[in-house]
Amino acid sequence: MAEQRTYQVRTYGCQMNVHDSERLTGLLETAGYAAASGDEPADVVVLNTCAVRENADNKLYGNLGHLASVKKSRPGMQIAVGGCLAQKDRTTITDRAPWVDVVFGTHNIGSLPVLLERARVAEEAQVEILESLDVFPSTLPTKRESAYAAWVSVSVGCNNTCTFCIVPALRGKEKDRRPGDVLAEIEALVAEGVSEVTLLGQNVNAYGVEFGDRQAFSKLLRACGEIEGLERVRFTSPHPAEFTDDVIEAMAETPNVVPSLHMPLQSGSDAVLKAMRRSYRQSRYLGIIERVRAAMPDAAITTDIIVGFPGETEADFEATLDVVRAARFASAFTFQYSKRPGTPAAVLEDQVPKAVVQDRYERLVALVDEIAWAENRALEGRVVELMVAEGEGRKDAATRRLSGRARDNRLVHFTPLAPDGTPVDVRPGDVVEVEVTYGAPHHLVADGPVRSLRRTRSGDAWEARTAAPAPTAGVSLGLPTVGVPAPLPVVDGCSR
Repeated sequence: MAEQRTYQVRTYGCQMNVHDSERLTGLLETAGYAAASGDEPADVVVLNTCAVRENADNKLYGNLGHLASVKKSRPGMQIAVGGCLAQKDRTTITDRAPWVDVVFGTHNIGSLPVLLERARVAEEAQVEILESLDVFPSTLPTKRESAYAAWVSVSVGCNNTCTFCIVPALRGKEKDRRPGDVLAEIEALVAEGVSEVTLLGQNVNAYGVEFGDRQAFSKLLRACGEIEGLERVRFTSPHPAEFTDDVIEAMAETPNVVPSLHMPLQSGSDAVLKAMRRSYRQSRYLGIIERVRAAMPDAAITTDIIVGFPGETEADFEATLDVVRAARFASAFTFQYSKRPGTPAAVLEDQVPKAVVQDRYERLVALVDEIAWAENRALEGRVVELMVAEGEGRKDAATRRLSGRARDNRLVHFTPLAPDGTPVDVRPGDVVEVEVTYGAPHHLVADGPVRSLRRTRSGDAWEARTAAPAPTAGVSLGLPTVGVPAPLPVVDGCSR
């Protein structure tokens, strides 16, 4: 009997890629592969790539160069490259790295097992890039990384034409799932023990454009409120130009839709926004923030900001700082502009000198940190409800704390002790109440006793999964850590 082949999926980029990797993992396991364990070299290594950064191709070919030497010493090993960079570069990948076995695009991730087998039998590279989506990816097998929280795609692709962003060219025009299909997937997830979902789209609040319902997204949020057992609903990423009051009303009036909003700004300057082809201006953006806060005073609002876009002046940059001061973001992903080959902005004149960009970036990060810290310090003494998380507290082992997410998505490190000092048996997916004792710039700390514990179906699902643990090395995340940590893995250009 042939030995079972193993796999590893390495993910780079945005939350779309993270969710795609869950599908790739599900496809491979359905095809009979097993996740590689520990540091053991895998028989199949899949690189799920991102193309939005200037040096994305250098990173890819550096990783492929390392894998070439591994492959030489491991007969039968296969290497596959997918994602946005594969969609963009296509046969260039096999020209520069002829030891790659499979190249597949963003529209045909479901083809991976067949392409791997075809490459093995034919003993030559297989390149398959579709120009448009054939099957909506949510119909594919999925191995989700979490027992208690899940991504749910409502759409793929984007109809915007931002000059810094190559994503629409690689992901295609927006395609929406029917509401019934989305809700059926969520109901199935809840039945499996999931209690939190994040609705995912390249431009999530444009949902419904394909079937002509401008209020489809707010209706979807309200429908999520009717699903018994679904405790938390999040979404990412909306576009300010299409963010409407019916969505704000649905957020405020639907109990399981959390008071958390990631609203990409990119720039506070009207001139820069125009050059970016961002179809809103500073006043509209701040108006949205004001209406969200009026409806949900405790909402935590996060954002994305690009510094040093071509032609940005000091006055333009100061306008961005003005918006940061007015909006008082809970956190922000901050980026230095980098050229994306194939985007209109890459050939614009007036590229801002690197030293100037660096200086502005440092000033922006300092202001964001200052405001985020003040906002978090204001929460000291407040009792918050946490859904206990897995793997989010990097220092939990050293500090003997656990970590969880508040309803507004703030990360909270807490001490799992009862008032009498005895340990509390808490599982990922369970819900606790704790009192915030310290607000740091990027997280909260609760070092007092656990006020209450609610054991949940999600905790049961986590416990059932870990009772017979599966290898955890199947998917590794190559997500960037840039600027101030935000609650979701977002790369500028992939967010809206």
